[in-house]
Amino acid sequence: MTHPPPGSPRAGVSTEPQSRSGEHPSAHVSGTGGRVLPPPALLAWSIWGLGSLLYLVAFFQRVSPAVMTDQLMADFAIGGAALGNLSAFYFYAYVAMQIPTGLLADRWGPRKLLTSGAAVAALGGLLFALSPSLGWASAGRLLVGASVAVGFVSVLKLSSHWVAPRQFALVSGLLLMMGLIGGVGAGVPLRLLIDAFGWRNVMAVFAVLTALLAVAIALFLRDDPTERGYASHFPGHGDGPRQHAPILASLAEVLSYRNIWLLALVPVGISGAVLAFAGLWGVPWLRQVHGLDPRSAAAITSIMLVAWGVGGPLLGAWSTRLGQRKPIYIVTALVALFGWAAVIYLPLPLWLMVVVLAITGFASGNIIVGFAWAKESVPLRLMGTATGVANMGPLMGGMLLQPGVGWLLDRNWSGAMVGGARIYDAAAYQIGFSLLFATIAVVVVALVFARESYCRQAA
Repeated sequence: MTHPPPGSPRAGVSTEPQSRSGEHPSAHVSGTGGRVLPPPALLAWSIWGLGSLLYLVAFFQRVSPAVMTDQLMADFAIGGAALGNLSAFYFYAYVAMQIPTGLLADRWGPRKLLTSGAAVAALGGLLFALSPSLGWASAGRLLVGASVAVGFVSVLKLSSHWVAPRQFALVSGLLLMMGLIGGVGAGVPLRLLIDAFGWRNVMAVFAVLTALLAVAIALFLRDDPTERGYASHFPGHGDGPRQHAPILASLAEVLSYRNIWLLALVPVGISGAVLAFAGLWGVPWLRQVHGLDPRSAAAITSIMLVAWGVGGPLLGAWSTRLGQRKPIYIVTALVALFGWAAVIYLPLPLWLMVVVLAITGFASGNIIVGFAWAKESVPLRLMGTATGVANMGPLMGGMLLQPGVGWLLDRNWSGAMVGGARIYDAAAYQIGFSLLFATIAVVVVALVFARESYCRQAA
């Protein structure tokens, strides 16, 4: 092995002059004791906010098919199963990318992943908007899903450097809320734009905006406060180059922790049901069974998404204050289970159904409790990989339940069509949505076997 000559810089190590303790030459130092200051809140949250915009894009793209089901079915001459599959191409790629994203976040850093993710998402979005056939539209959804998949894990990794550890559950909840702002934008606002300009034009413009986001991230986002002269919140940052275990070894180590795969299983049902309903089948159900117009139907599913977004940070903060994750997760999982039972099987008046959907959405925000719990279940050096594995759960739910409900709808279709789109009756939807209830009932059992972390990080 060759070595650099004495006095020459080592490969991969910055040659910038450093002060004592490895400080950046422009480090912001306190007036007493020479301690490097943490980043100011405005800067930290601005960096976080810029990165989290890709998760907003991810959620917008995730649920946007819900308000254009008729147009997609008519344009591509497809039924419920094919529509569910088209929407689920996003999830196929998203789920497949979760573990690679976690591993790459630990090695490359968030900035590179978020920049490349936004750029490829713009290309995929444009391909979907201009697609001449179902195959091209599916390819566009696949590209979008694969690219925006880096958003959630990368921003959590970014947060661990820019935000104090005690705020991690809150930050995770706020990230979900940011995503759900995108989901709400893909409701009534998107439907209004589609009515005015057509779905292809609107989605093409959104792709261009995503490309501009890629440029902004590349120019302004930084992986760690030390790059701006501030102290990092990440333990051990600045102690020298980190040694990473081989990728498969890291993955094997993460999966050796029982909590990780249990906490990835639970949201397959709880979050997957929200994604299947609010992300695709809720709007046509409200229109065809309850006689609502498209905008009113989109508004109701948006209420569920808003409740989901509000529930995330509140439940996460509540569990941190309580000092336990498991009790809140179990109670809210049962609330979600009984909420879906009421919506699917009881003849509720419209106002009460909206209230129950909101409560169910709020309870389903317990996914944030699960993310914080998963992070605490492994050593901090494995956080990115562990979060990637845990984040597979809700996306696997959407991947399986959206086409699953569509398949059951097609199996129970009476043959009615309007404007080239299939119309399903109340009985068909009840059978289709029973898949949501059954899946939640099964996965909730997994919570019983998860070990409480007591909100303490594993060594």
